[in-house]
Parts: sequence; structure tokens; C-alpha cells
Amino acid sequence: MNEAIQQMIERYACRTRDDTVVALREILQQIALLGLWRCKFFEHAAFYGGTALRVLYGLDRYSEALDFSLLAPDKGFSLGAYGDALCRELGSFGFDVSFEAHKRNPESAIESAFLKANTLQHLIVVKLGADPALQMHAQAVLKIKLEVDTDPPGGFETENRAVLLPVPFAVRVYSLPDLFAGKIHALLCRKWKTRVKGRDWYDLIWYLGHHPRVRLSHLESRLRHSGDWIGAAPLTRPDLLDRLRAAIEKADVNQARQEADRFVKDKAPLELWSREFFLEIVARIETV
Repeated sequence: MNEAIQQMIERYACRTRDDTVVALREILQQIALLGLWRCKFFEHAAFYGGTALRVLYGLDRYSEALDFSLLAPDKGFSLGAYGDALCRELGSFGFDVSFEAHKRNPESAIESAFLKANTLQHLIVVKLGADPALQMHAQAVLKIKLEVDTDPPGGFETENRAVLLPVPFAVRVYSLPDLFAGKIHALLCRKWKTRVKGRDWYDLIWYLGHHPRVRLSHLESRLRHSGDWIGAAPLTRPDLLDRLRAAIEKADVNQARQEADRFVKDKAPLELWSREFFLEIVARIETV
């Protein structure tokens, strides 16, 4: 195994195969970010979503996809130009990698807060060797999904954040108030048929405990972009709280808890979840 990868994986103190899979996925995500930085991707796009919180701000749950937003709309944008660079970067750390375009599904994209009808999706498929230290089968495959919003709503700010492993580099990311706005939009508007995405509720708790400020103007821009806020009146904090309380009243909290369970190690805080719990904590939201 590559020495840098060995050092990174040792930080996870893996005890089970599942621990190893999670550790490898996160390491591969960081190497992919490094590859994107090397090929100047962050001159055109910013990192956002759950993995951004996990990698850059210490969110204590696992996240599967790498989500990005262009800095300005560009319907002609393609991730294909970055495929070779990603393959080279991951290959330099000893991974056999292929880059595959994932066909767009306009219907599901329209129904998602972060997956738009013109969202591009690619999968980095990572084939792992039969290394006994990984506790993995020789044919095991990990997939890292990349999603790029090519028509982002405006009004957000970005900043550069340093990542120190496997080598020092920098990632352009949405500011935390704008990341929070995106999460609230997902929580209010994400459509999973009859299911609820417990990870959204878990992240809401994280924001309220670590960074409760949301940029209201960017949230309004997202809501208008998705058709969930119309008319001339601006979005206000009372409007936001009313919508969140309505979403809480409709949410299947038990289902949310079950969906979030597999993404967290410490299950105990999930036992606190109830409608009353969420109704109490949303009042702590601050707006900027």
C-alpha cells in the first residue's frame, strides 16, 4: 500500500471491514479533491454538501458524494475534461481507477434540491487490490459520485479552506451560512417519494450546534429557483420557521432516525429525536 495512504488509514483505527470501507472512501474523496485542485477545477466551482462539512468542518457522519456548484451558470460545462486528471491523481497513489459518465435522469434531478435537471453526474470507480491490510476482497469496488450544479441559484459566498492530507492543498467551498441555506432548502424541498432523508435532519442538528447562522437571501434565491417561493415578498425568519415547523409536523421521525443510523458511529444521540425535540431546536436558527 502507498505509504501516504497507509498513514491516512491508520488515523481511522479501523477494526472492521465496514470501518475500512468508510476510511477508504473518505481517503479517496480527499485524493479526488486534490486532483481537482491540481487541474484548476476550483477556479470554476465550489465544494458544498455533506462531504464538504465532513472533510472541511468535522461533521461527525459519513457522506458518500462529492457535490459541487459552478460559480456562475454554464449549461455547456462538462466534467469530462477533468476525468484524466482524476484518474492520474488516484493512480499515483496506487489505485486502479476508471472514470465513467453517469447518464442524467432529468426527472429525479428536478425533484432534488441539489440535483437539477442540468446537473452532471460522474462516477469514479475505484478497484482495490487484494491487500490483506484492507480486509477487502480482490474484486471489491468503491464508487465515488461527483455531482456538479451547472445552473446554481445566486447570492452565495465562497472561501478557501486548507486540506493537509495526503499533501497540503486548498478547496474553494461555500461559506457556512450558504451551506446551511442549501441544507435547509434540501430539508424543506427534497422529494424522496414517501421516504425521509434522515441525514438532512442530522445535519440540521449539527448546524444548530456548531454554526446556526443561515444566509436568508441565499435560501430565498434557492427557494425561488426551485419554485418553492413565489411573489414579491422577501423571505423572513418567521416565514422560515413556519416552514420548518410544518416540515417537522409532517416528518416520520422514526424513519429519519433509521435512515441516518448507518451514517453515524454514535447512535445514542439519535434516541433524542422526536417532533418535540426538533420543534424546540429550530428556534435557535439565526439569520444573516
